[in-house]
Amino acid sequence: MLKIRLKRFGRKKQPSYRVIVIDSRKPRDGRAIEEIGFHNPITNKSQINLERAKKRINEGAQTTKKVQQIINYLEKQN
Repeated sequence: MLKIRLKRFGRKKQPSYRVIVIDSRKPRDGRAIEEIGFHNPITNKSQINLERAKKRINEGAQTTKKVQQIINYLEKQN
C-alpha cells in the first residue's frame, strides 16, 4: 500500500521534512516514488502540490495524521 508521509532531512535539531509518496514497507528515509511537497516546522511553512496528493489519495494512497493536518490547513488557506 502507498502512503503519503514525511521524510526527514536537515541538520541536527533543525528538522525539515519532504512530503513523499512511498511504499508503506519502506523505511522513513527510504527512496520515494514521488515528492509532492515540503514542511518546515521551525518556520511553519508548508507547500504541497494538492492536485498530486488528491490524485494519489484517489488511487488508494493513505496519509499519515500529520500530513492530513497539513493538507487540511493548506486547503483552508485557498
